[in-house]
Amino acid sequence: MSELSSAGDANQHQVTLADVRRVAELANLELSADEETSMLRDLTAILGHVAHLNELDTTAVAAMAQVSDAFTSEMQGAGTIRPDKVVPSLERKVVTASSPDTDGVFFKVPKVIER
Repeated sequence: MSELSSAGDANQHQVTLADVRRVAELANLELSADEETSMLRDLTAILGHVAHLNELDTTAVAAMAQVSDAFTSEMQGAGTIRPDKVVPSLERKVVTASSPDTDGVFFKVPKVIER
């Protein structure tokens, strides 16, 4: 997307039509001209809101905990999460036998994305 410029620049979060088309391409979307215009307006507004949030002073706000921090080693014994155990996998022949189409190694599915 367009690079952000200095904080005082009114166009700092302006999205271009080329940006919209690139995002649509990456998302494998086909947008009409009206949809491109709408998306251009919406993405510009979203980046404007993010720019506004970036202006807030958060120096006094404590960092939030990560989910992984909640599961410390002493909590694992309390039954909060299951222990990792190595278990045998299903046999490939058994699994692929119930598949509608397989090459014996992989499941075969119809192509769903045309490019």
